[in-house]
Amino acid sequence: MNMAVRIHDHGDREQMRWEEAPIAAPDAGWVQLRHTAIGVNFSDVNVRRGGFYPGHRPGFPLTLGNEAAGVVELVGTGVTDVAVTDRVAYAGLLGQFFEDTGAYTQRRNVPAARLVAIPDAVTDQQAAAMLMKGCTASLIINRLGRPQKGDVVLIHTVASGVGSILCQWAHHLGATVIGTAGSTAKAGIGRANGCAHVILYRETGFVAAVRALAPQGIDLVLDGVGKDTFLDSLDLLRPFGRAVNYGNASGNVPPFDIMKLAVKSITVARAGVTGHIADTTAFRQVAGELFALVAAGAIHPAIGQTYELRDASEAHRDLEEARHSGSLLLLP
Repeated sequence: MNMAVRIHDHGDREQMRWEEAPIAAPDAGWVQLRHTAIGVNFSDVNVRRGGFYPGHRPGFPLTLGNEAAGVVELVGTGVTDVAVTDRVAYAGLLGQFFEDTGAYTQRRNVPAARLVAIPDAVTDQQAAAMLMKGCTASLIINRLGRPQKGDVVLIHTVASGVGSILCQWAHHLGATVIGTAGSTAKAGIGRANGCAHVILYRETGFVAAVRALAPQGIDLVLDGVGKDTFLDSLDLLRPFGRAVNYGNASGNVPPFDIMKLAVKSITVARAGVTGHIADTTAFRQVAGELFALVAAGAIHPAIGQTYELRDASEAHRDLEEARHSGSLLLLP
C-alpha cells in the first residue's frame, strides 16, 4: 500500500486528503523511491490554491510537492547510473517545477535523469530542506544577482528557507548583508547566518533603516516577499544596482513603469529556477556545488519544523502564516 496527500480540487487546506495512491513498477529509465524526507515549498501552496500559474490546469486527483530525498527501491530497464539502496534527491521532474508535482507520497516513480546522489556529508533531511531552495539561490547568486566581495546586499526575510541560504552564500562571498526579519528570534537566525545588520520590519520601516545603514545606497536587493517590499526596495539601490525578485509571499509585484529604473540604470530580474536546472548535467552541477558548500560548512541548511506526511495541511498552515524559520519537512 502506498499513501499520499492529494487534492481533488483547488482550494484551502481542507482539500488535502490522506489517501491510498496505487503505484506501478517504474518504466524504462525511471526508478522507484521510498521517500525519507519531503520538502515543503510555497509553490505547493500556490498549486493547491490554483490560479497562480498562468495556463496551469492540472488533472485531479493531484499529489502535491516537487522535492524530496529517498532511497532507491526499484530500478527500471536502461538505468545505469542509479542502483537499489542509493540515497538520492530530486527537485522537479521534466517540466516546470509546479507542473510535475507528486512528492507528498510514501513512494514515487522518478526519472533517473532527475536524481542527484546525496553525499555522505549531507543527510536526507538536509538534502530535502535545501535542494529546490538551494537551486533557486544558485540561480540568484550565480546568474542574476552575482554579489561580489564588498557589495552591500539587502535580503528580505533572512530566516526563510531561500533567504537563509542566500544570506549565508552572500556572506561567504564577502558581501555585507543587511537582512529583514519579522521577530527577534528570526533576527538572531539572520545574524548567525552572516547578516551584519537585521531590521525588524514589523517595528521599523525598512527603507529608512537601510538608508541609515547604507547612505550611499545598496548594490543588490534579493526579495522573496513581492508586493509589500519590492518597489520600495528599488529606491534604495545605488546607480547600476540590481534587484532580484524570487517569491511572492505578500502577493505579486504590481505592474510599474520601467522608466522608474532609468534614473540610476537599475537592472531588475525575476527568478524562475526551472531553466537553471533544466538538463541533467546542469542540475547535477548545481546540486554538487550546493552539497560541497554544505560539506565545507559555508551553508548550514535550516530545518524549521518537521511533520508526519499525513499532517501536510499543518505544514501548509504554518508556511502560510510564517510560523517557523527555515525549511519545513514532511517525514513519511
